[in-house]
Amino acid sequence: MRKMGINIQGYQKITLLDFPGKVACTVFTGGCNLRCPFCHNAGLVKNPFEQTNAYEEVIEYLSKRKGIIDGVCVTGGEPLLQPHLADFLKEIKKLGYLIKLDTNGSLPEKLKEILSLSLVDYVAMDIKSSPEGYERATGSEVPFEKFLESMLVLRQSSVPYEFRTTAVKGIHTLSDFEKISDLLLPREKYYIQNFTDSGNLLSCGCAAFTKDEMKELLETVRKKVPRTALRGVDI
Repeated sequence: MRKMGINIQGYQKITLLDFPGKVACTVFTGGCNLRCPFCHNAGLVKNPFEQTNAYEEVIEYLSKRKGIIDGVCVTGGEPLLQPHLADFLKEIKKLGYLIKLDTNGSLPEKLKEILSLSLVDYVAMDIKSSPEGYERATGSEVPFEKFLESMLVLRQSSVPYEFRTTAVKGIHTLSDFEKISDLLLPREKYYIQNFTDSGNLLSCGCAAFTKDEMKELLETVRKKVPRTALRGVDI
């Protein structure tokens, strides 16, 4: 039985990477409305209801980790597809945790609704590609305007946020990152993370950029967005 209408596929008990500056637990929700060929959580996208729901287990775990864990990262799939996400976040808040929400940015109305409830302390939104490359990068026909709306929702909120892109050779070019920089404000935090093949992708033909190529992407975007940084790459 799925408690509160939220489908939890699993969770990572401890992470130092998913919530900037925090010791966190990462909760994975099932289902996504995009089909990014390089998605490393393909199982959460293609077969989100095959696993046992872990809602009660997650709440029990968090209730025993007060003072050890700072926050909870809710990711997916796409968490905003969950019909009772707000109820789940309220339960986490009752336990005293900070909450980070990961989103693909395709559901601006739902994002605005969640942010209005003052339940989320940090948001990470993916920018999948340049405007011209979005359909290819997402494997969907969600209008690009929806993603722009979500960027505006974040800018108009008081919640700290970041934008990020997974760089994938075969999907992205240097030109894509030049055009992404035009979407960003100079003051914003933006991260470029290199693709890693999890072995559970939605499609083939994806590869990682070399360190030198990642450095070139970084330097290109930094011309307009100085706070750009790399993740998962030592240069």
